[in-house]
Amino acid sequence: MFPIGRRLLPILQLTRMALAFTALADSFCALMLSETRAGVSWTAISPVRFAALAMVSAGLYGFGMSLNDIIDRRRDQQLASHRPLPSGRIGLVAAHVICVLLAAMATVGTLVYAAGNPDGDMSLILFCFTLTMIVFYDLAGKYLVAPGLLTLGLIRLFNAALPAPRMPVPWQPMLLLNHIVLVSTVAYQWEQKRPPLTKRHWWAVLGGLAAMDGLLIFAVAWRRHTASALAIGPGLLWPAAAAAAFVGAAVIIRKRNRNARQAGGTLMLTGLLWLIVYDAAFVAGYIGLAPAGLILCLLPVAYLSVQLMRWWSGILALSQRPAYKRIET
Repeated sequence: MFPIGRRLLPILQLTRMALAFTALADSFCALMLSETRAGVSWTAISPVRFAALAMVSAGLYGFGMSLNDIIDRRRDQQLASHRPLPSGRIGLVAAHVICVLLAAMATVGTLVYAAGNPDGDMSLILFCFTLTMIVFYDLAGKYLVAPGLLTLGLIRLFNAALPAPRMPVPWQPMLLLNHIVLVSTVAYQWEQKRPPLTKRHWWAVLGGLAAMDGLLIFAVAWRRHTASALAIGPGLLWPAAAAAAFVGAAVIIRKRNRNARQAGGTLMLTGLLWLIVYDAAFVAGYIGLAPAGLILCLLPVAYLSVQLMRWWSGILALSQRPAYKRIET
C-alpha cells in the first residue's frame, strides 16, 4: 500500500484533484439549467455529456494546478519545500507529462461535448479562453495582484459558461465570478501575501469586477434583445440564502482564528467548497430538490477527499525514516 501511496499521493497533491469536484459541480449545474430551460428533463440528459464535462473541468483544473507548481518549483524550494516537486516526491519530467495529459483530456472532453451540440463552436471558443486564462494566471497574473484576482473569477465564469454558452440563467456564472474574486481578495489580505494589497488594488479589483458584471449583463440582454433573461424571480431565493450563509461563515472563521494567515487559508478552502452549495442552490431554485441533492452530494465528496489526502500525507510521513541534517561546528 505504501509504495503505491507514495506514487499516487504526489500526483493528487500536484493537481489538487480533491477540489476539482467544485469545478465539476459548476459545469454540471450549468448543463442541467440549460437543458431544463430548453424543455428537456434533467433525467433525460445523456450520461456522455456529463462524462465529457467531467473530463473538461477536471482536466482544466488539474492542468492549471500542475502548471502552477511547475512554474513555481524554484520559488517553492525556499517557501514550500513540502510540495511534491521541490521535495522530490515527483520528478519534473513526470510533472510535465501529467500537465500535458490533463490538457489533452480536457481538449478531448470539449470535442466530445461539442460534437452534435448546436452551440458546440462557442463551447470550443470558451474552452480556448479558459485555457488561455489559466496559462496567463500561472505565468504572470498571480504576480500582478488585481489582474490575477480578476482572472481567477474569469476562469470560473468561463468554466461554468462552457456547457451552456447562451447562459439561460446568467446569475449562476455571475455569482461564481463575484464569489471567487471577493473570497480570493479577502483571503489574499488575511494571508498577508506579497505584494501586499493596497487601496489602489482594492479599487482595481472592485472596479474591474463591477465592469465585468456590467459587461456580462449587457451581453446577455443584447444577445437576446430583451432583459427578461435577467429577471429576478423566486428561483434566486436559494442562491441568495446561500450567499448570506457564506457571509456568516466568513465572519465566524475570522473570529475563531486569531491567526490571520490561518483564517485566510480556511476562508479560501471554505469558499471553494461553497461553490458546490451555490450550484445546488441554483438547481433547487430552477429545477427541483432531487437534482439539487445530487449536486450537493459532491460537497462531502470534495471535503472528505481533502481530509483523506491530509490523513494520507500524515501516514506516509510517519512511515518514512527520519532525515537528519549534519550541523557544522
